[in-house]
Amino acid sequence: MSLSAKIKEISMKITQVYVSIKSKKTPWYAKVVGVTAVTYALSPIDLIPDFIPIIGYLDDLIVLPILIAVTIKLIPKQLWIGFEEEAKHIWKDGKPAKWHYAIPVVLVWIAVIAIIIHIFLH
Repeated sequence: MSLSAKIKEISMKITQVYVSIKSKKTPWYAKVVGVTAVTYALSPIDLIPDFIPIIGYLDDLIVLPILIAVTIKLIPKQLWIGFEEEAKHIWKDGKPAKWHYAIPVVLVWIAVIAIIIHIFLH
């Protein structure tokens, strides 16, 4: 499998994990691991910084799939299949169809940056 195909697969699975977090049917322990996976995927802070050539992306290709796999194992199979169908509607032509899901993440990072700037300027 090519790197591009692997990245597309991970992005689809992380979308499924996101959908599973929103579901009331998902067990709480699966939600905890799922929130960790989604947070890690969206966070600009990695275990190994991405600016380090090759090695910087290894944590994304190792840690994230492990978190996704654990989440999948904790969710009943029939539920996961339903989340797969729902996740397909979130992405269209490789782009998020519902881009407004990113707004809370962007607002949190803007707040974090504003706090850091405020601390360093005072």
